[in-house]
Amino acid sequence: MAKVNPVGTLKDRYSKEVIPAMMKEHGYKNIMQVPALEKVVLNVGMGAASSNIKMLDAAVHELSMITGQKPVVTKAKKSIAGFKLRENVAIGCMVTLRRNNMYEFLDRLFHASLPRIRDFRGFSPKSFDGRGNYSLGIKEQLIFPEINYDDIFGVHGMNIVIVTTALTDDEGRSLLRNLGFPFRKPKEEKLG
Repeated sequence: MAKVNPVGTLKDRYSKEVIPAMMKEHGYKNIMQVPALEKVVLNVGMGAASSNIKMLDAAVHELSMITGQKPVVTKAKKSIAGFKLRENVAIGCMVTLRRNNMYEFLDRLFHASLPRIRDFRGFSPKSFDGRGNYSLGIKEQLIFPEINYDDIFGVHGMNIVIVTTALTDDEGRSLLRNLGFPFRKPKEEKLG
């Protein structure tokens, strides 16, 4: 079996294919104008963790297995009586990936995890924030091959934010499309 450098695949594709394609598509004069990936933030919110700390411990362990980094436990900023929430109670965890870890995670997400979603047709191309950053939600952590179904405490989802240096949503959409992000195809109009 040939040894593959997991860091180099998406990063090399960005420098060799995406930069020339985007310079041609958007008419950039300088290579530094081409948008780049800045960071990827994974966030798991566990509202039920305030009553059961084992759920949060399991989420922290699973997120560290998925990303290869130790997550930061997030705490409630203020008390909310309606949600039975107290200030400074742990309610979730998050990880910020940059540089090589970010490229390696996105490569695994695009090519190993997202194809495992049942009836997957792609993500909406409209989930940009106006500044070229893309947010997506995943309903189950089981799509990641690192997670063993027998070892999980419970099924939970996560939010993933892909932060880019793009100035507009069109530039961010073009960057992610050239990197191989699976956007949903627009519905074809019915004939006659």
